[in-house]
Amino acid sequence: MLRNLVSLSLFTATASASYAFYVGKNLTKDGSVMVGGTGEEVSSHWLQLFPAKDHAANATVSVGVTEDAEIPGEIIEIPQVNHTFRYLSMEYSDFLGFPAPLTNGGLNEKGVAVRDVWASNRDDLVAMTPTPQRGVQYSDLARLVMERASTAREGVELIGRLVEEYSEATYGGNTHLIADKDEGWVVWEMAGGQKLWAAERLGKNDIRVLYPGYIQEFPLNFTDHPDYMGSPNIVSFAVDQGWWDPDGSKPFNIFEVYGYTGDGRSAREGGFKYMSQKQLEDATRAMVPVTEENMMERVRDPRIADDQAGYGQVVSLHEGTPSSLLRIWIAPTGSLAAPFVPWWLGVQKVIPEFGLHRYLYDRASGTFLNTDYQLQEASVFAGRIFKRLLYYMCSAPETLHPVVTQMLEGFEKESAKDIQWVEAAASELLSKGEDDAAHSLLTYYSNSRAEKALALGQTTAAALDGFIKLSGNWKGPEGSDINSPSGKETVNCLIGHNPDKWEPKTRSRSEL
Repeated sequence: MLRNLVSLSLFTATASASYAFYVGKNLTKDGSVMVGGTGEEVSSHWLQLFPAKDHAANATVSVGVTEDAEIPGEIIEIPQVNHTFRYLSMEYSDFLGFPAPLTNGGLNEKGVAVRDVWASNRDDLVAMTPTPQRGVQYSDLARLVMERASTAREGVELIGRLVEEYSEATYGGNTHLIADKDEGWVVWEMAGGQKLWAAERLGKNDIRVLYPGYIQEFPLNFTDHPDYMGSPNIVSFAVDQGWWDPDGSKPFNIFEVYGYTGDGRSAREGGFKYMSQKQLEDATRAMVPVTEENMMERVRDPRIADDQAGYGQVVSLHEGTPSSLLRIWIAPTGSLAAPFVPWWLGVQKVIPEFGLHRYLYDRASGTFLNTDYQLQEASVFAGRIFKRLLYYMCSAPETLHPVVTQMLEGFEKESAKDIQWVEAAASELLSKGEDDAAHSLLTYYSNSRAEKALALGQTTAAALDGFIKLSGNWKGPEGSDINSPSGKETVNCLIGHNPDKWEPKTRSRSEL
């Protein structure tokens, strides 16, 4: 079963993957470190703010996976810290049986951004994973970094300590991209129950795309190298297993030693979906100096963004930004069909339409609603609105995709103009000690902009509904199974479903 799980995750049409972009500060137009990406999970996604919190001296936190996970496990308790930071995250409810709520990461009040990305390990390493497995799983690690890390390096060190002390509860291998205003790090947590992990620093001239995550050549003296970290056994275990010969001519390469290399796979030529990591990195480098608008274009590229994308995120990390003014752009479902809305860490609430709903929530089809969520569920759900827009748009992509894309980009361009006065006004209020007023301003703008995004989605979906029906292009289903079989193509907007023939129908951001 474990071997099948690893192989399944490598198919082009895998339903659960996630991707991340990193651009160093020398390669961005405003000198920020820039991060973008999405989570690719079937389940519902919602936006949630988590306030800073103090905890009792004996407090604990539950981590791990249950017996329902693909590789069954047990939940364990680990000590909580005295104080956790404020952070903003897109949450979701299910991945391979892992317990809800889950997160791929987000942004915390210290300016640390986290992205979680799959990274399959070699079959024989996955097969070593003990059952029931115990440890800290990928979502736990992302959440704990947001709660506890003040810098990207601290986040890496935290993951290392947690894995070495408690092990990792795995689904077959995983990476995290952690970034702050100065640098980024790729951390690869290995399957197998051997407490293996490795990390590589990304600097100011680097571009990295994780899809899946990867680390290549790794120094043997990594403990003395500022750009690398890892578990004490990361080299010796590979030697003991005969996976790497220290007397041979090949350098120690994390991907080649611990990654999945079947079917001719290589670190940057993964062949996943329709673009490899190398192609995505080259496309990003061609945009240098990269802007936030450029990053949005990369994240919503239809060759990687489709029905699987649960949301979109873009964040720029600057020197000297007050915690309240840390900003992250979020599309409430896949950004191919949804606009990015700016949210600040100073925002005090999120409108209910962007919050938790039962659409695609784990076990929703077999249970009735908890009465506590009655009004929440009565509100319109952003995820459902923009899924409708996606399905309408991609039914005739050559006609509808460029029109919808222009509208989404126009909406974001308006937001970008507003940001200048919003942040200037909020900064002035903060400088005068009027924090509550600054937070009220940020809350009002983000939530009102989210409401306008909803209106745009509803109006556009209604218009496309009318266009498709009145133009005689409605087509009912021919099959009897509404659920797509595993490994099959999902809804996308590739023209004629051929990525080699796809070209942007709108001008690039640099031309606008």
